[in-house]
Amino acid sequence: MRVSIVVRGGYDGPVLETRELRYFVAVAEELHFGRAANRLAIAQPPLSRAIQRLERRLGVVLLNRSNRVITLTEAGQVLLTEAHAVLDAAEAARRRTRRAGIEQPGRMILATKAGASSDLLSKLLDSFAAEPGAIDVEVVLCGPGEQERLLRDGRADVALLQRPYDTVAGLDTEDLHTERQVLVLPAGHALADRPSVSRAEVDALIDLPAPRWPRPDGSYGDGPGPKVRDHTQLFQLIALGRAYALVPESVRAHRHAHAVVPVSDAPAVTTVIAWPPHSRSRAVADLVRTATRL
Repeated sequence: MRVSIVVRGGYDGPVLETRELRYFVAVAEELHFGRAANRLAIAQPPLSRAIQRLERRLGVVLLNRSNRVITLTEAGQVLLTEAHAVLDAAEAARRRTRRAGIEQPGRMILATKAGASSDLLSKLLDSFAAEPGAIDVEVVLCGPGEQERLLRDGRADVALLQRPYDTVAGLDTEDLHTERQVLVLPAGHALADRPSVSRAEVDALIDLPAPRWPRPDGSYGDGPGPKVRDHTQLFQLIALGRAYALVPESVRAHRHAHAVVPVSDAPAVTTVIAWPPHSRSRAVADLVRTATRL
């Protein structure tokens, strides 16, 4: 197989504007020019012309228009995915810039899951506060997965995430702590005295439902388990015999009215401190150094 590499001295492709991308995303999601125009609060003819100009400049067809039905072409699907990423990045940049210069100068926002790694977080904040020139740290306690979204969209400067629960692709991270997972049950449950259980035994022998956590859009998954929004609510439901949970071992701090049983073959959970790869914040760098020393 022959591989050819071509190096060009300059860029000769079209430059896309965020306004054009917003127009295209509205049409691609609505699949209707009239609804997209209403969503954008503009007239339909200029929107149609803008999409046509975008297609001419890119040299591809983005939308199939036939029998009054609009569908995305393969190129349109690609642009929709890329446009979301570009617009999200632009909005994150706006938020970080505004927060640094206007809304919260001299303050850093740290996002973390409510009820998780509380001992580590307490030590981190105390140690950082003792550093010369340390700035205020505002801690935002989040539901599952929310801390990752806050970090990616610019509403947080740094976050404590947990692999494999959270996705760290595209972020800079440092590992802080690795722990096993445990099964949390109501006190007196039939499995409470077991030295350990396997994941297969959890599925086969647990007579309680697993909790249902909120999705990014606010909805909940299907199933018989109770809806929960935070660990305090979860532990109360477990104590009442309404649910069980598979969680990192650090929840032993909450073990009153619960039984905690190690799960022998569950993947280990690693807490990491994460920040955007383009961050140039000295405060973030100082906090990361403090965390890694701990």
